[in-house]
Amino acid sequence: MKKKKIGLTLVSTLIIAIFAVIALMPFFFLLISSFKPGSEMIRNGLQFKFDFENYSLVNYRLIKTERDGIYIKWYINSIVIMLIQVGTGLFFSSLVGYGLAKYRFKGRNLIFLLVLVVMMVPVEILILPLYKEINSFHLIDTYLGVVLPFVVPATGIFFFRQFASGLPSEIMESGRIDGCGEFGIFFKLMMPIMLPAYGAMTILLAMGSWNSMVWPMIVLRTSEMQTLPIGLQSLLTPYGNNYDLLLSGAVMSVLPIMVIFLLNQKTFIAGMAAGSVKG
Repeated sequence: MKKKKIGLTLVSTLIIAIFAVIALMPFFFLLISSFKPGSEMIRNGLQFKFDFENYSLVNYRLIKTERDGIYIKWYINSIVIMLIQVGTGLFFSSLVGYGLAKYRFKGRNLIFLLVLVVMMVPVEILILPLYKEINSFHLIDTYLGVVLPFVVPATGIFFFRQFASGLPSEIMESGRIDGCGEFGIFFKLMMPIMLPAYGAMTILLAMGSWNSMVWPMIVLRTSEMQTLPIGLQSLLTPYGNNYDLLLSGAVMSVLPIMVIFLLNQKTFIAGMAAGSVKG
């Protein structure tokens, strides 16, 4: 019986390792190519070949020097928008999700139904009315114009509602007995218990904001205000492709999400597991 378990463990580990290698292979090719001249990319494409003579840090120096450091501006714009969107998204969606899970009031089920409907509607369908709204507020080409429509993400509301539904209501009652107000109960008692949900949604919201391209492309007009996905896309033109900056810039763009995931991986796994079974 033990030999059978060991055999199954080895087989499953081998399968996972194979899929991990397949998933990481594109990034490995990208990393290797980022140390080569962009002309190599045009002539030979991505190659599994180590040619140390052609390797250099020239492409990474372009990050500071190309077009007066425009890549740094794109990077900062993406980070600022991501921080605002993640911060506001976590705060408001956790409040709404907690309220829908723990309070009984008229119209609660209707609100939750509307949240589900919003989750099923693609963002692309809402682009025109959202653009008219942001334009009427004179928020075109601003951080707020990018963030405002997604301050309270429906996905976050749904996730926090599912997670909070499994939390014991006795904690709230004990808080009321001790004289805590409703906001005090949430911030002092319930929020610490909901840390796994916060960790999971931090990663999901950060990835969504960091990789978002369609809506920021519509709102942000000037090159200095563009985010990283838009800026990297602009390096590919009919008149020539700047692979030197594109490859090194693509590698650097992965770092913030990797850092966020490494900092939240334990809470992410715990939150996703808990949120999937709470009802």
